[in-house]
Amino acid sequence: MRLVASDIDGTILGHDGRISSRTVRAFHACIDAGVEVVFVTGRPPRWLYPLREQLGHSGTVICSNGAVLWDLAEDKLLSARAIGLDAVLEARRLIKNVCPDALFAAETVSGFHLEPGFIENPTSELLAEFTPAPLHQTLTAEDAVVKFLAVTRSGTPDAFLAQVQPIVAHLVETTHSAPHTALLEMSAPGVNKAVTLAEYAASRGIEAADVVAFGDMPNDVEMLRWAGHGYAMASGHPEAITAAGYQAPHFDDDGVAQVIEARLAERKPGA
Repeated sequence: MRLVASDIDGTILGHDGRISSRTVRAFHACIDAGVEVVFVTGRPPRWLYPLREQLGHSGTVICSNGAVLWDLAEDKLLSARAIGLDAVLEARRLIKNVCPDALFAAETVSGFHLEPGFIENPTSELLAEFTPAPLHQTLTAEDAVVKFLAVTRSGTPDAFLAQVQPIVAHLVETTHSAPHTALLEMSAPGVNKAVTLAEYAASRGIEAADVVAFGDMPNDVEMLRWAGHGYAMASGHPEAITAAGYQAPHFDDDGVAQVIEARLAERKPGA
């Protein structure tokens, strides 16, 4: 175990926005033992504050499902893989054809664009910061879209994904990470958590066999398959559990911490 790669939401961070003290101690123990830690999330860089505030993490973070590499210490962009504007607008058109009530948003390296109605909560911090408007009016060719989002108020996340994925596969990679909301997350073709994590590990001379990864949702599937030891949370999505070679205990039981503690205990002195 030379590198621990972990998803955030539903894996180490609960709905209350907290990371347990046991989990914090486990990650600190990794670092003290010389094991590198990297977080791999669907979150954009502006939502990494739990890592900084609760974990004291200051390393590199793989954001937006692999589309963004972010330096948390310097709070700056290291690299980004964007979706072309034409692909975004064409994907929007195709999705709208099969799901007329779908609404859309786009994460860029410099901000967030959302259509009216995309966010239902009128007190959302995003609505205070960004003004809703049709994407074709606000996005330009200069905007680097790293994650394209589609939501519908009807159906389930799995059903929406099954409906949309085949018709936009030539334009974008599509996945989801919301347990209950039918919200799809789209990236540039060939971009997912595993691709960027593999590149990150290789840059440090670390092979897949020496990586322990944790995740809980469909957007973690490729990462869990790639890692030498991919652990799906017992509380996770069935697709993640099926894809992973290993299973961590339930989130409520500090499953990630349990696995890290056991694997550190198994390491030989000086390993």
